[in-house]
Amino acid sequence: MSGSRLPSHLGYIAVEGVIGAGKTTLARMLASQAEGRLVLEEFEDNPFLGQFYSDRARWALQTQLAFLASRFKQQKALATRDLFHPHVVADYTFDKDRIFAHVTLEGDERRLYDTLYDIMEPAAPVPDLVVYLRSSVDRLLHNVALRGRSYETNMDRAYLAELTDAYDRYFFHYTKSPLLIVDASRIDFVKEPETFTELVRQVSTVRGGTAYFNPPETMQLGF
Repeated sequence: MSGSRLPSHLGYIAVEGVIGAGKTTLARMLASQAEGRLVLEEFEDNPFLGQFYSDRARWALQTQLAFLASRFKQQKALATRDLFHPHVVADYTFDKDRIFAHVTLEGDERRLYDTLYDIMEPAAPVPDLVVYLRSSVDRLLHNVALRGRSYETNMDRAYLAELTDAYDRYFFHYTKSPLLIVDASRIDFVKEPETFTELVRQVSTVRGGTAYFNPPETMQLGF
């Protein structure tokens, strides 16, 4: 993707959203645009993930703790900036771990998780900008089906709806860094380059608080 690089003040951009929102695709495109370093969540290294989708109650704690450890390790590495890549773009934030945990865990398991999270969270770098891809459950299910991961074959619609509500609640109160909320229910950054170009322009102008990118109808696609 040609075009100007991102502003220097955006050293660390994190793309967030529910499963299937298009985080990794957009993170790749932004990293390419910025000629920056791309950091992707290592979800496939979680040995409990397949079992979690088969039996959430049984495997939630193991899955969540494995994610917490992996994400913390990556976040500590992010604290050391790469002199050859002034921009870093990640397809998740450390905060997402607690969002998921508060959906999947209850009682003593949640309290154990929160204790560990509270120890680790201060060491995680805060993004200079978070891009939150907000999408409909129908679009999330569509995207999950398209990518065809075996362990997501029977993705629970109610689970995605619950996660969407949890994300919305979290980002409604988010103040750690500038936030750009993108209506991603009916857009495709790959098929519609002009939409991505406009998003980059929006990203470049966010300096604080919460901003919104609602693509006009001419930029939106059906699915």
